[in-house]
Amino acid sequence: MKMKPIQIVCAVAIGAALLFCAGCKPKAEQAVQGEPSGKPSGKRKIAIVISTLNNPWFVVLAETAKARAIELGHDATVFDSQNDTAREAAHFENIIAARYDAILFNPTDANGSIANVRKAKAAGIPVFCIDREINATDAATAQILSDNYSGCVALGQYFVQRVGTNAKYAELLGIVGDNNTWNRSRGFHSVVDRYPGLKMVAQQSGEFDRAKGLEVMESILQAHPDIDAVFCGNDAMAMGAYQALVAAGKDKQVKVFGFDGAEDVIRLIAEKKIEATGMQFPKTMARMAAEFADEYFKGRRDFPQKVPVQVELVTQDNVHLYTGYGRKE
Repeated sequence: MKMKPIQIVCAVAIGAALLFCAGCKPKAEQAVQGEPSGKPSGKRKIAIVISTLNNPWFVVLAETAKARAIELGHDATVFDSQNDTAREAAHFENIIAARYDAILFNPTDANGSIANVRKAKAAGIPVFCIDREINATDAATAQILSDNYSGCVALGQYFVQRVGTNAKYAELLGIVGDNNTWNRSRGFHSVVDRYPGLKMVAQQSGEFDRAKGLEVMESILQAHPDIDAVFCGNDAMAMGAYQALVAAGKDKQVKVFGFDGAEDVIRLIAEKKIEATGMQFPKTMARMAAEFADEYFKGRRDFPQKVPVQVELVTQDNVHLYTGYGRKE
């Protein structure tokens, strides 16, 4: 039977479509389990968004995360939010537009940063919070956090041991929108508030910043020149407070306590100029975040929402075991 030209064209078109579909599979079958559809395994793009690089502690966090991501075979780029939630939001917009595969995130604000994480999640980009948390348990894939509260309970106990139960002290708080600020303060006060003779004469924010810590400490000393100690919510502020005390000639009168495990403070503890700090482990947290991202690319989805990392008390008695940002190897 002879076919008409239009029948020939239709037959060819149908045959081509059937041949094409024979080689196709549904998207769920195309993609490796746990990987974005249509994306090959192997090198991915990881964004590392840090609250500020104007603090050596966060520089260590960023550099370690980047180095570990590269070791695992991925590309990594660091973004500095400069403690500005608007700048952080702009970073997220750019990261989503550039189709990054994961974000290792050090938030600027526990509440203000939630929307950014949700936008990334909606775009299919997993977010792993490092060191600082957000006040949501359904946005980030995982949050890797120092056990700030317990670390400052230990610090508070040592504070009482060194300062005594009858003394005047000041507290330098960190950024008020950061949960770390309040977890540290609550842990510290869970101990010292048991002693009525320990009087807090001032409590001000030094914004986790060395220069601001110096400025606030100078102001406190003018109003309360007879204080016996100062508890600082991080080591940058502890260094600023110590500088102010040296300038005022009160560095031997006022005992300084910090939190972080920064290199400068470890050195001054060894020199018996600062009393103690809580050693966080930024390198541990940063490496873990990069490894979690790599595991996510390979299909893992059972990440715990919060992963606590232990804080260790560093004093003049055990400082020989530590270096900046960790234990000596």
